[in-house]
Amino acid sequence: MTETHTGSCLCGGVAYEVDGPLRAVWGCHCRQCRKTSGHHVAATAAPAEAHRLTAEETLRWYRSSAGAERGFCGRCGGNLFWRRVGGATISIFAGTLDAPTGLSLTRHIFARYKGDYYDLADGAGIFPESD
Repeated sequence: MTETHTGSCLCGGVAYEVDGPLRAVWGCHCRQCRKTSGHHVAATAAPAEAHRLTAEETLRWYRSSAGAERGFCGRCGGNLFWRRVGGATISIFAGTLDAPTGLSLTRHIFARYKGDYYDLADGAGIFPESD
């Protein structure tokens, strides 16, 4: 039996399902993630073909750089996804998943750009740039 994970934004205008396992959660501290989330992003990932939208009426995509875009809800403002244009995976913001997830935070990427108001002391691997 394939495991299925579900999730949504705060208002439910965007909802999704993911079939199969999810990658461990990574904290991203890059400037773009901090600016779009208000802190840092904690995200898992899955193959794009394993991800399907079950509600998308309010889904909007923002092209945040030449090679990537971010999915969010146009009604409640919830940040949900990050993907490379044409990429094979989609990053899913961990807080949008329904519990239980069975996931844990295993690494911090772009840690050299983290905010000065917090420490990374949770025991997860720390990478100054990406992994």
